[in-house]
Amino acid sequence: MDLQLKNKTALITASTAGIGLAIAEGLVREGAAVIINGRSQTRVTEAIDRIRNEISSAHVKGIAADLSTDSGLQQLTREVTEVDILVNNLGIYEAKPFDQVTDADGRHILDVNLMSCIRLSRLYLPKMTERKWGRIIFISSESGVQIPVEMIHYGVTKTAQIALARGLAETTAGSGVTVNSVLAGPTRSEGVENFIAGLASNRGVDEKKVEQEFFQNVRPTSLLKRFASPAEVASLVTYVCSPVASATNRAALRVDGGVVRAIL
Repeated sequence: MDLQLKNKTALITASTAGIGLAIAEGLVREGAAVIINGRSQTRVTEAIDRIRNEISSAHVKGIAADLSTDSGLQQLTREVTEVDILVNNLGIYEAKPFDQVTDADGRHILDVNLMSCIRLSRLYLPKMTERKWGRIIFISSESGVQIPVEMIHYGVTKTAQIALARGLAETTAGSGVTVNSVLAGPTRSEGVENFIAGLASNRGVDEKKVEQEFFQNVRPTSLLKRFASPAEVASLVTYVCSPVASATNRAALRVDGGVVRAIL
């Protein structure tokens, strides 16, 4: 299927690894011009080199900027004044008991997971509406529906992303612009890889056993019974970014491996 993404420009936040990088690769393969973002210039350069080595025709550039800060946002928006596609992928998480989450912790995760999305959407959405075409996607999580007791503060930000996407979608009626959220399930991102490897090493077991125990004890409702690959999440996002997904708007789309039991 031709996803009709040639000549479209896409910005993916936090796209030097994991789901963000997989989305960037998916969009580049479909002919989009992609802007990679990360906090470190070294990581941004490495991601660009990886994409160019894999896809000789790649149209890709990068901007190193911390989008949870005003200075980082200003730096990016000076260089990128408009885009056709915005993928709000930037996010952090931390397993921490609720009564140990400080005000500083809460403000930081809100700035990273939510305020970065709000600021970028506020900048780019009006220009999409003027051009009568655009896509905004929020990479949310199954944790936004089934709040994890070990990461309540994280789950709250993911619920907020779903609500934000739906609210913004209401402003797009008849404009050719769509706004959706994608609810990723447990995914073998760079952070998860390191976490699993560390647990396996500390316990003297292999990583497969740690993964099996996670889905037995922590996410028992999973039907996939393994971590999804970033590419499996990215394939849905790539489609939703495209003109052929024009009838999909205001949706919370699940690529959660069946973890969520509720009918949405």
